[in-house]
Amino acid sequence: MTMQGTLDDRVFDFGLNVLDTEADKILICSALPTTYTEANATYALGNKTAYAVGSPANRGGGGREVTCPAVSGGTVTATGTATHGAIVDTVNARLLYAKALSSSQAVTSGNSWSSSSIKVGSPSAT
Repeated sequence: MTMQGTLDDRVFDFGLNVLDTEADKILICSALPTTYTEANATYALGNKTAYAVGSPANRGGGGREVTCPAVSGGTVTATGTATHGAIVDTVNARLLYAKALSSSQAVTSGNSWSSSSIKVGSPSAT
């Protein structure tokens, strides 16, 4: 027997709430990180600290999402090609989110970087 159903917004919010309450740093990386160490050290090319993600809200088309704000004045800490972004929780040493950038970008240590805001969410489970 297969049963379809829906999940209440509260279920989605608890997962997304981790981004809202624990994320404190966003990074640009040279490859897709799968661990905190890869995001924060191995592949890290730059970062912006004191980063805060928005609270869960309704997602267009159903489900829930959080808004990760635009970045300006991020610091490039190593020269290379940024291909991915990551959001981490430095207090608990956790990788919370990683994704490919819309296009790769050559970066030079000592320069600054910026990005547009992004939405991270879960579609409605029906």
